[in-house]
Amino acid sequence: MFVVYTPPFGAEPEHYDASSLRVSEASILQRVVEMKWHDVLRGLEQDDLEAMRGIVWVIKKRSMPSLRFDDFDPGVNDMVARMDNGEIERWIDNMLSMADEDLDWASVEEIVADRVKAAALHPEHALAYLKSQAPGPKVPTPVEGEDQEAEPEGLPEAATQEQSPSPTSSEPETPTSDSSATSSTTQPQSSTASSSATSTT
Repeated sequence: MFVVYTPPFGAEPEHYDASSLRVSEASILQRVVEMKWHDVLRGLEQDDLEAMRGIVWVIKKRSMPSLRFDDFDPGVNDMVARMDNGEIERWIDNMLSMADEDLDWASVEEIVADRVKAAALHPEHALAYLKSQAPGPKVPTPVEGEDQEAEPEGLPEAATQEQSPSPTSSEPETPTSDSSATSSTTQPQSSTASSSATSTT
């Protein structure tokens, strides 16, 4: 959580990160504002003036050790508390989880966006994150072990030719086994018949 303090007379806003405090600084802060640390954090969420003033003061003391709490007395409109990127993303997730299921996304986005603009340290980042949470078509997660390549609806011409032999295929024809066997056995039978006739005469 950040406290944004805008000094008077047109000075640039200053950002003070509450999460950057050390334990010793938090202890000093608790004594001065008479609040427990968790009450300080809760106060920041509600723009509590004493909580915001205490955060800015104790961090300013790092560069100005002699700065007294009473010496830092900003105007009531000079400080606001804002959520950093991580905090606003968690806040958006929580808001979306509690959204009315009967509302369409456009209505939910409009409601959350209005609150985001007032709560985020970087509204542009928050709005972009909100848009990224819009519901969309679910992409099926592939199951391990399943064939992940879909069967093509139509095979290309080359693949069709490979699967269905063409009448004009250039592959050599399979030799006919019957004719080969006949030609190889006919000759020995003829020789045997001739030799038998000769021996008989």
